[in-house]
Amino acid sequence: MLLEVNGASRSFGGLKALSEVSLHIRKGELIGLIGPNGAGKTTLFNLLTGVYPPSTGRILLNGHSVGGMKPYRINRRGAARTFQNIRLFTAMTVLENVKIAFHQHAKHSMISSMLRLPKHFRGEEEITGKAMEMLRIFSLADQADERAGNLSYGNQRRLEIARALAAGPKLLLLDEPAAGMNPNETRDLMNLIAWIRREFSLSILLIEHDMSLVMGVCDRIYVLDRGMLIADGAPAEIRSNPKVIEAYLGQEA
Repeated sequence: MLLEVNGASRSFGGLKALSEVSLHIRKGELIGLIGPNGAGKTTLFNLLTGVYPPSTGRILLNGHSVGGMKPYRINRRGAARTFQNIRLFTAMTVLENVKIAFHQHAKHSMISSMLRLPKHFRGEEEITGKAMEMLRIFSLADQADERAGNLSYGNQRRLEIARALAAGPKLLLLDEPAAGMNPNETRDLMNLIAWIRREFSLSILLIEHDMSLVMGVCDRIYVLDRGMLIADGAPAEIRSNPKVIEAYLGQEA
């Protein structure tokens, strides 16, 4: 099992944002996480990536406990994420944004960089090559020298995903990647996510409000409502689940 969450809860003062949530993701799975606004989806992502420690429960990544670990350590363990609100280094170039992610796996040391030794230049050349290849995969190579903040909204989303993949994750967590996109961009994103899963042989956990995207790409779906897990299953099961319908549309529906 790649990811196991057992009874995870998180409280903020007297508010319980998550209550005894348990889920699992196998290697190679593409899993959806849905629920109404305020259901606790992003809070769960924050627990999985070390932004907050769980108040109770265990989180295992590749069999190792990561609950309460610092974000950079969880990233090195194999989990990378994007954010609901795009977080790029907007004043830096497109290429520099991706190179930053590759640098954590750099083979040359800080001393070789400070002394400008040949190993530093070989390492930088290798990282630049890898970053350019990643940009080519995402059709961003021709904008490598452009400031990230100047990209279109859709291309900023693509760059954020490219940067996350540059960290070499086993688990990619996507927080509402289709937010702000038009239907054509959403359709392209759906194809891109399915392609990433195949090409990079990784698992994906996806928060998304666009049900056409979730139902179109996910193997299984977990549903949160008011911090509690109310359903999980295949897309067809979730679509017709009375608890899910009630959570989204209200009792009368």
